[in-house]
Amino acid sequence: MAGIPTILHVFLVWIPTIASIGLSFTNWKGIRFSDIAWVGFKNYHQIFTVFQKNFYQALINNTVLLIFLFVGPTALGILLAYILDKDLRGTRFFQGVFFTPVVLSLAVVGFMWQSVIYSTENGLATQIFGGGNPVDWIGNQSFLIPIGEDYGVSRNFVAILVAIAWRHSGYIMVLYLAGLKSVDNSLREAAMLDGSNEWQTFRHVVFPSLKPINVVVSVITVIEALRAFDIIYVLNTPRKTEVLSILTTNNLLGEGGGNVGRGSAYATILFVLCFGFVIWYVTNHYRNTQEGADS
Repeated sequence: MAGIPTILHVFLVWIPTIASIGLSFTNWKGIRFSDIAWVGFKNYHQIFTVFQKNFYQALINNTVLLIFLFVGPTALGILLAYILDKDLRGTRFFQGVFFTPVVLSLAVVGFMWQSVIYSTENGLATQIFGGGNPVDWIGNQSFLIPIGEDYGVSRNFVAILVAIAWRHSGYIMVLYLAGLKSVDNSLREAAMLDGSNEWQTFRHVVFPSLKPINVVVSVITVIEALRAFDIIYVLNTPRKTEVLSILTTNNLLGEGGGNVGRGSAYATILFVLCFGFVIWYVTNHYRNTQEGADS
């Protein structure tokens, strides 16, 4: 029972991962194995020099996405979970409404926002905020938040952030709602008897007791921010919205045979960033487990 899943995991996950790391030190168009040529750190050198503008802009976008997911959708998900945990009338209906975007394919979410919300002429966002004039939500590449002369957060990337938040909030809501159901009500009652108001009770009693959920949400949010791809790609990958996963795909699938070596180098950088947070999560979880067992 353990052998077959392990074999599948090794062949489908780790062997391709190790192969990608190895290919990142080569020059190959992905057609004939005989064309693979060892180039050492050339691909990484090109990423940080020749293609530095694309790389650093993508890194900025991934970082902004990470911060946004923590500040926006995660906070909104906690708020929704806290409200729905009070068993208000219609709670199950609202749970279904907020969770529906999570079960939809990311590609479907992208198409919905592209055609229904962000349509230049008739989109919902255009009708509400456009004042009767066409608005190119996805094509506006001007910087809303400039960072130096060449970098920044573009307006079309902010539009994509809203689409990502629409889906991510429901996911966070479900995780925290499950955690809130497991909180002992006697802790809340004791805090209320000591004179704490609702905000103080949540901040000092309820939220600290959700530490396992907080760790899971932190890791999931970081990984989601680093591997973001589908929604941006479906929206036709407008300029200045590229993230590391988009650069990886564009290099791997270039016209006439992509640069597999450089694409693998992008993928390796992304893997290292993700793997670092995974190691932190596993180490933290193991430490907490050991402390619990010792006590």
